[in-house]
Amino acid sequence: MASLSAAARTGRSIAQSAQLELVLPERDKGLGQVINAVDSPDLIEGVRLERLAVHPDDRGYFLEVQRFGRGLAAHFPAATTQVSAALNYPGAIKAFHYHLHQTDCWTPTKGLLQVALVDLRLGSRTFGLRNTMYVGPLRPWQILIPPGVGHGYKVVGVDESILVYLTDRFYDPQDEGRIPYNDPSINYDWEIQHK
Repeated sequence: MASLSAAARTGRSIAQSAQLELVLPERDKGLGQVINAVDSPDLIEGVRLERLAVHPDDRGYFLEVQRFGRGLAAHFPAATTQVSAALNYPGAIKAFHYHLHQTDCWTPTKGLLQVALVDLRLGSRTFGLRNTMYVGPLRPWQILIPPGVGHGYKVVGVDESILVYLTDRFYDPQDEGRIPYNDPSINYDWEIQHK
């Protein structure tokens, strides 16, 4: 696990619940740890990844998104689980937001996403850590994002993307917080890296 500088352990408080205190860490500009394996030791605490099978043929491809009671979202309660989808245009950035209580389970089903995560949970062993992963049908990973982890993404390439996601609670605007994609504390680098 990458060690965090003292600067990453300071910042301004943005939200609090009985279980969590969320703080914007002060970070140098960058991507954080680029995650290239589902079992990477550099993952933010509580974030989990799982490979999904893609079944291509001459008509396109089939991707099984979720079986209730199995996989990363096995613990999501049937009575409050919500399934949603977001269509995103090329180059769009949707970041950052976080939840105090809700857990997300993302499945990118079309296009390539640059997913950015940041641990906002003061007291977490990975507080301030950023993760970047490139996911979609070329890298069919499902991503479990726990409460207190800021998350967002950028559509990479010239194609639209579709993100299908499950949440363990129905949408509640009181549970969701937003941080600008270019917040100077998180200091995430959305620029093209390999020019």
